[in-house]
Amino acid sequence: MCQMSIIVEKGGREEVVLKNAAQLETVEEGIKVSALFEEPIIIADAFVSRIDFLDGEVRLKRRTQPLMKKQAAG
Repeated sequence: MCQMSIIVEKGGREEVVLKNAAQLETVEEGIKVSALFEEPIIIADAFVSRIDFLDGEVRLKRRTQPLMKKQAAG
């Protein structure tokens, strides 16, 4: 089984937010990650900046500006 560490980078700092992540999913709010037998975590306004399969790391960065939702035409 290949589990990854999820690391968030912002402002020159790094924070491990989850070790042994089993699943990563992009959602409207950002990135949702989960480990076995734990509740999922949503990292808001984040995107994947790098995946290092050899070191078992997924690096995320926070957006400086949140994405704007498009208004429906009407």
